[in-house]
Amino acid sequence: MAEHEVREGLYYSKEHEWLKVENGQVRVGISDYAQDKLGDVVYVELPVVGRDVKQIGEPKSRDMELGAVESVKAVSTIYSPISGKVKEVNTTLQERPELINTSPYDEGWVCTIVPSALDEELKLLMDAKAYSEYLKKLE
Repeated sequence: MAEHEVREGLYYSKEHEWLKVENGQVRVGISDYAQDKLGDVVYVELPVVGRDVKQIGEPKSRDMELGAVESVKAVSTIYSPISGKVKEVNTTLQERPELINTSPYDEGWVCTIVPSALDEELKLLMDAKAYSEYLKKLE
Protein backbone atom coordinates (compact mmCIF):
# COMPACT_ATOMS: atom_id res chain seq x y z
CA MET A 1 0.00 0.00 0.00
CA ALA A 2 1.40 3.37 -1.04
CA GLU A 3 1.81 5.94 1.70
CA HIS A 4 0.16 9.23 0.79
CA GLU A 5 0.77 12.52 2.57
CA VAL A 6 -2.22 13.66 4.60
CA ARG A 7 -1.58 17.02 6.20
CA GLU A 8 -2.79 17.98 9.65
CA GLY A 9 -4.81 21.18 9.85
CA LEU A 10 -6.62 20.59 6.55
CA TYR A 11 -10.13 19.34 5.86
CA TYR A 12 -10.81 16.67 3.22
CA SER A 13 -13.76 15.58 1.07
CA LYS A 14 -14.56 12.04 -0.01
CA GLU A 15 -13.77 13.20 -3.57
CA HIS A 16 -10.18 13.94 -2.39
CA GLU A 17 -10.22 17.72 -2.34
CA TRP A 18 -8.60 19.49 0.60
CA LEU A 19 -9.26 22.88 2.09
CA LYS A 20 -7.35 25.08 4.48
CA VAL A 21 -9.03 27.89 6.41
CA GLU A 22 -7.00 31.12 6.10
CA ASN A 23 -8.25 34.43 7.51
CA GLY A 24 -11.93 33.69 6.90
CA GLN A 25 -11.31 32.31 3.41
CA VAL A 26 -10.44 28.80 2.28
CA ARG A 27 -7.70 27.59 -0.03
CA VAL A 28 -8.63 24.50 -2.05
CA GLY A 29 -6.67 21.82 -3.88
CA ILE A 30 -6.60 18.08 -4.53
CA SER A 31 -4.98 15.62 -2.16
CA ASP A 32 -1.73 13.73 -2.56
CA TYR A 33 -3.81 10.55 -2.96
CA ALA A 34 -5.82 12.12 -5.82
CA GLN A 35 -2.79 13.38 -7.71
CA ASP A 36 -1.10 9.97 -7.33
CA LYS A 37 -4.15 8.15 -8.73
CA LEU A 38 -4.41 10.60 -11.63
CA GLY A 39 -0.80 10.25 -12.71
CA ASP A 40 1.05 13.02 -14.55
CA VAL A 41 -1.20 16.11 -14.72
CA VAL A 42 -0.98 17.81 -18.12
CA TYR A 43 -3.77 20.41 -17.91
CA VAL A 44 -5.88 22.14 -15.25
CA GLU A 45 -9.21 23.82 -15.97
CA LEU A 46 -9.50 26.52 -13.32
CA PRO A 47 -12.74 27.89 -11.86
CA VAL A 48 -14.08 31.30 -12.86
CA VAL A 49 -13.34 34.08 -10.35
CA GLY A 50 -16.58 35.46 -8.89
CA ARG A 51 -18.54 32.25 -9.51
CA ASP A 52 -20.80 30.93 -6.75
CA VAL A 53 -20.20 27.28 -5.90
CA LYS A 54 -21.93 24.80 -3.63
CA GLN A 55 -20.38 22.20 -1.34
CA ILE A 56 -20.18 18.75 -2.92
CA GLY A 57 -23.14 16.58 -2.05
CA GLU A 58 -25.56 14.10 -3.56
CA PRO A 59 -26.76 14.28 -6.21
CA LYS A 60 -23.77 16.01 -7.79
CA SER A 61 -24.51 19.06 -9.93
CA ARG A 62 -22.62 21.59 -12.07
CA ASP A 63 -22.69 24.25 -9.35
CA MET A 64 -20.56 21.93 -7.19
CA GLU A 65 -17.80 21.75 -9.83
CA LEU A 66 -14.74 23.98 -9.60
CA GLY A 67 -12.93 22.76 -12.69
CA ALA A 68 -11.08 19.73 -13.94
CA VAL A 69 -7.67 18.11 -13.92
CA GLU A 70 -6.48 16.29 -17.01
CA SER A 71 -3.73 13.70 -16.71
CA VAL A 72 -2.15 11.21 -19.07
CA LYS A 73 -4.68 8.67 -17.68
CA ALA A 74 -7.98 10.54 -17.33
CA VAL A 75 -9.92 13.76 -16.85
CA SER A 76 -11.23 14.24 -13.32
CA THR A 77 -13.65 16.86 -12.00
CA ILE A 78 -12.55 19.05 -9.10
CA TYR A 79 -15.50 19.50 -6.75
CA SER A 80 -15.93 22.29 -4.25
CA PRO A 81 -15.48 21.12 -0.64
CA ILE A 82 -17.29 24.26 0.57
CA SER A 83 -20.04 26.65 -0.56
CA GLY A 84 -19.14 30.24 -1.39
CA LYS A 85 -17.70 32.52 -4.05
CA VAL A 86 -14.45 31.85 -5.93
CA LYS A 87 -12.10 34.71 -5.04
CA GLU A 88 -8.77 33.77 -6.63
CA VAL A 89 -7.36 31.06 -8.89
CA ASN A 90 -3.82 29.71 -9.13
CA THR A 91 -2.97 30.86 -12.67
CA THR A 92 0.51 29.32 -12.32
CA LEU A 93 -1.17 25.94 -12.94
CA GLN A 94 -1.93 26.99 -16.53
CA GLU A 95 1.80 27.08 -17.28
CA ARG A 96 2.88 24.42 -14.78
CA PRO A 97 0.04 21.90 -14.20
CA GLU A 98 2.61 19.41 -12.88
CA LEU A 99 2.67 21.41 -9.60
CA ILE A 100 -0.45 19.42 -8.67
CA ASN A 101 1.77 16.31 -8.73
CA THR A 102 4.90 17.74 -7.14
CA SER A 103 3.33 20.07 -4.56
CA PRO A 104 -0.39 19.31 -4.11
CA TYR A 105 -0.65 21.10 -0.73
CA ASP A 106 1.59 24.10 -1.42
CA GLU A 107 2.28 25.39 -4.93
CA GLY A 108 -0.38 23.18 -6.53
CA TRP A 109 -3.44 24.74 -4.86
CA VAL A 110 -6.37 25.41 -7.21
CA CYS A 111 -8.34 28.37 -5.86
CA THR A 112 -9.49 30.36 -2.85
CA ILE A 113 -13.15 30.67 -1.89
CA VAL A 114 -14.96 33.11 0.38
CA PRO A 115 -17.19 30.64 2.23
CA SER A 116 -20.87 31.27 2.87
CA ALA A 117 -21.53 28.61 5.54
CA LEU A 118 -18.08 27.68 6.81
CA ASP A 119 -18.81 26.43 10.34
CA GLU A 120 -21.72 24.20 9.32
CA GLU A 121 -20.03 22.80 6.23
CA LEU A 122 -16.69 22.01 7.89
CA LYS A 123 -18.60 19.47 10.01
CA LEU A 124 -19.37 17.53 6.81
CA LEU A 125 -15.68 17.18 5.92
CA MET A 126 -12.97 14.90 7.33
CA ASP A 127 -9.96 15.96 9.38
CA ALA A 128 -6.54 14.42 8.66
CA LYS A 129 -7.10 11.42 10.93
CA ALA A 130 -10.52 10.59 9.44
CA TYR A 131 -9.22 11.06 5.88
CA SER A 132 -6.25 8.72 6.57
CA GLU A 133 -8.72 6.08 7.79
CA TYR A 134 -10.89 6.66 4.71
CA LEU A 135 -7.88 6.13 2.42
CA LYS A 136 -7.04 2.84 4.14
CA LYS A 137 -10.48 1.54 3.15
CA LEU A 138 -9.79 2.45 -0.49
CA GLU A 139 -6.44 0.66 -0.78
